[in-house]
Formats: sequence, C-alpha cells, structure tokens
Amino acid sequence: MPHPSVTAETLPHKPAIIMGGSGEIVTYRELDERSNQGAQLLRSLGLAKGDHIALMLENCRQFLEICFACQRSGIIYTPVSTHLKAEETRYILENCGAKLFITSPKMHEVAGEMLAGAGAVRHFYMVGGIADGFESWEEAVDLQPAERIADEAYGVDMLYSSGTTGKPKGVFLPPPTDDPYAEYPMAPSLGAAFGFSDETVYLSPAPLYHAAPLRYNMMVLSLGGTTVVMEKFDPEAALALIQEHRCTHSQWVPIMFIRMLKLPKETREQYDVSSMQFAIHAAAPCPVEVKEKMIEWWGPVIVEYYAASEAIGITIIDSAAWLTHRGSVGPAVLGAIHIVDDDGKELPPGEIGTVYFSGEQASFEYHGEPEKTAEAFDHRGWATTGDVGYVDEDGFLYLTDRKHFTIISGGVNIYPQEIENILITHDKVADVAVFGVSDEEFGEAVTAVVEPLNWVDATDEVAIEIMEWLRDRLAHLKVPKALHFHPKLPRMDNGKLYKRHLAEEFRGGARADDGPRADDEH
Repeated sequence: MPHPSVTAETLPHKPAIIMGGSGEIVTYRELDERSNQGAQLLRSLGLAKGDHIALMLENCRQFLEICFACQRSGIIYTPVSTHLKAEETRYILENCGAKLFITSPKMHEVAGEMLAGAGAVRHFYMVGGIADGFESWEEAVDLQPAERIADEAYGVDMLYSSGTTGKPKGVFLPPPTDDPYAEYPMAPSLGAAFGFSDETVYLSPAPLYHAAPLRYNMMVLSLGGTTVVMEKFDPEAALALIQEHRCTHSQWVPIMFIRMLKLPKETREQYDVSSMQFAIHAAAPCPVEVKEKMIEWWGPVIVEYYAASEAIGITIIDSAAWLTHRGSVGPAVLGAIHIVDDDGKELPPGEIGTVYFSGEQASFEYHGEPEKTAEAFDHRGWATTGDVGYVDEDGFLYLTDRKHFTIISGGVNIYPQEIENILITHDKVADVAVFGVSDEEFGEAVTAVVEPLNWVDATDEVAIEIMEWLRDRLAHLKVPKALHFHPKLPRMDNGKLYKRHLAEEFRGGARADDGPRADDEH
C-alpha cells in the first residue's frame, strides 16, 4: 500500500518536500494531515468524486498538498500554466468544468479576472495571501479535521497540452482504480526503470503544472522518498542543491542542460554531482553535442524517455545505448512504434513520417473534444500526438520535429529542430527558433530568430558570423535565408518553445525587435 500516509505512520518526521530556495520542509506527517484536511474541505464545499478543480500556482509546498488532497478524495485536478493570459485561463477553467479555483497573489492579475465568470467555478481560494473575492486556502484548511474522509477515492490529474500549435487540449486518463492507496501508475514502468524507491532524493527543477514534474513528484512521495522542489530553475542553484541534498534522481529538459553547460567551467567544477544516479530528460529533442557533453560531465547517468501527456507509448534510452545510437530517444518499452506517411502507409526503417503507437495503452480522450480525439487515431486504432521521425534497423526512434513545424521549401521537407539543435551550440547563442515564412519563389523560406547570450552581440557582424558558421555545418538548402535577433524568446519553463506566436509576428510582417537582420545572399 504505497502512499504518503503509510510513510507518515512509520517515519512521520522524514522530509517529504524540501523547497530548494527557502529551505522550507514538509514532513510526511504534515503532508498526510494537510492532505486529509484538504480533502475534508473539498467535501465540505460539496465537491464529490469525479468533480474538477483547477489550480494556478507557482512552485510551492501547497501545490503538492492540494494534489494529494484531491488524490485521496477522487477529485480531478487541473494545474494551469502560470504564463497564460486571462482568456486562455478562462478557456481551460470552462473546458475542464472546474468548480473550485486556487491561485496565489503572484497570479492575481490574471486570476482576478476569473471572478467575473469562468464556467462552473463557484469557489475561489488563494494560498500565501488573500485578495478581494478570494478566501485563504490555509485558513480554511486549518479549520478542518485531520482525519480521513469517509468516502475516499482515487483522484487523478487532467493536464492540458501546452498549446504550442493551437488551443490547449485537456488529456483525461481515468483513475486506474477507486483505491487511493493503490500503487502509483508510473511506479511499475518509469519508476522501476529509473530505480525510484523510498531512498530516492529527487530534484525537481521545473514547474509543477507540467506533466513530468507533477507526476514524478507524486510518484516519489507515494513511494516514501524525498523531493527537493526548486521555486524557479537556476543553473548554478540546481548544482548546489544536488550537492547539498545528495540528490539521487532529477528530471530535466534540454534547455536546462544547455544553461548549465554555458556556466563558466570553474563554476561547474565547484559542485559535486556524484550522488546522481539517474538524470532523466524528456519534453524536447536534445542536441547531440549537448548530450555528449552532459555524459562526459556527469557520467553515464543521463537517461532519456519519449512520451506524452496522452500516454500513448514510451521509449527509453540510457547513456550506453545512446552512445551507439546518437540522437535517438530509444526503442519502445510501452506500445509498438509505427512510422506512417500522409496516405496512412507504414514506412520502413530510415524513412521519415508521423510517429504512431499501437497497443492497449494507446487509449485516451481530449476532454470535451471528440473531434480532436478522433483526429489523433487512424483507422487501425494507432495513436499520434503529431511528432515526426523515423526508426532505424534496431527499432530505435529518432524524432525530427512536430508535423506542424515542418517547413516545405522548394518541395523539400526541412525540419527546424535539426537547425535549432546546431545553432544552440554556438557560443554566442542563448536560444533559437527556426520556422518558415512565405516566399514567392520557394513557397516557404527558412527563418531563424536568435536570442543572443549577450545583447551587445545583436549586430549585423555577429549575424553574418553565425550564418557563415552554420554554412559549414548544414546543407545549403537548410541554411536560414534570414537571421533576426530577439531579446527573449518565448520559451516557457517547461523547456518548450512557443514559436507559434513568434512565427505569426514574422509571417505577418511584424518585427519582434529592432535588432539587426542578416539575409543570406549566397
């Protein structure tokens, strides 16, 4: 019966949650009591098994306490990105049917607009403070008894796609059981593969409102381990926390690796990361050179998996296998991979197409979106989330990009991710986005927008330098026709680049900055 309540009985004073910045500690006894009180509050407000709530919170201890209150009361909980505007937030609240909304003073500018109406929401709470129209979550919880509710049930998350290519979609995976003390769903698969246990000390550097950070934290706490949650990612602070807490596990996105690698060498060498057993990364393809440097620095503890909120399939690759299949995200460990062309024909190894998975696990629904759900499946029942890639003769999957981002220039498919993976390794580049813009001659022209490491480098001279450097590393047809500079690209703290809005600016003729532009005259 793996559950925080079990650890609370046997090791009540063991740290369950440690906040990385403040050092605040929540013991297992406190987590158990507060989650019971949260469940009592939900029932007192009339929320029953199967009802929905939403929370828009920065990383804090209350986030996980609320999730466990839902987990043991059968409530479906939807974390909302703290970067969304009012219209997008209202859309999610209405779409998920949330009856209760929890936020914080930091989110008040957007959250406050929900008071005017957001679907079925009737109860508004705030953690860490109060504001007009919002009640204090902590004060309300403190008035509740710490005993278990009489009708406990298994509650799960319902997460929304990041909306990088359109409106976010709610992904609902029904509870695996009614028993809230059952094994956490990830534990026998990814948990077992990556050695999670009650001895795990897990560093969580990403926002909890995303699938992997939330679910890994929930799994670690279910197993009786300790989670160290960073309020906000900082590359040096992450290294310091690994050393201070002797962290054994962590979960990253490639841009975090990049930012740690771009720290001065003397800074990186100050910290002991030898306690790390599994440094897990996912969410976006990792540039080959970046991963090579991480393995060289941290050793063969870098492991990668490919999955999605829809849980249609999983691939895993460890450092040893990756070094013989550079650039791969590994073979399937859940489901079977199929590469399919635009006509629905399955392609042989080496040919690029849309990635599908088959198997019993490839079953999900987008909440309230039957048409979008149907579009994710083909006539054979195989499911896709729109990624493009290929498999090699060994069955290892290689991702090239999202289907929506593919550039067709002169009749040739060009995958922006390949270009971005090279550009990001330039020593003057902090981040980069590549996309297509309309071109009379070629249909679409490749365009790059670069966030320089230092804004003083946003000059024509540096733009030309980067383009020349790129020509030595890419086929000519893939070299951007234009390179622009941007002070801050819209990459969210989940590691994903929201290039849709950026591309729309350029496609519409608008400029995101007044910086230089280098055009390819060659």
